[in-house]
Amino acid sequence: QVQLVESGGKLVQAGDSLRLSCTASGRAFSGYSMGWFRQPPGKEREFVAGISSRSGTTYYADSVKGRFTISRDNAKKMVYLQMNSLKPEDTAVYYCAAASPVAVIVDASEYEYWGQGTQVTVSS
Repeated sequence: QVQLVESGGKLVQAGDSLRLSCTASGRAFSGYSMGWFRQPPGKEREFVAGISSRSGTTYYADSVKGRFTISRDNAKKMVYLQMNSLKPEDTAVYYCAAASPVAVIVDASEYEYWGQGTQVTVSS
């Protein structure tokens, strides 16, 4: 079992930066690949970024590539999402998720554990 709690979401201006954090508890955190997803108002949940369990291989959605960076600290059981050059279209509830496969996972249905989400609002 893995419990996930996101934090760091808030109201920011377009062009600002923000870092989201995901705190994990439970066993074997380092064995899970981790992902960030988001759900904009009235839309489906979508993949944002993922990081593999041990090698730290990362993968990003095209919409955030070059602006967002995912990282993890296995010793602290933390996952981060650094978001730069934020745009109004980045407004969404952001979720942290954990998956058993060690590789980066893009498909939300393969993630086993989810946090409750944190709201990010980017004003123009």
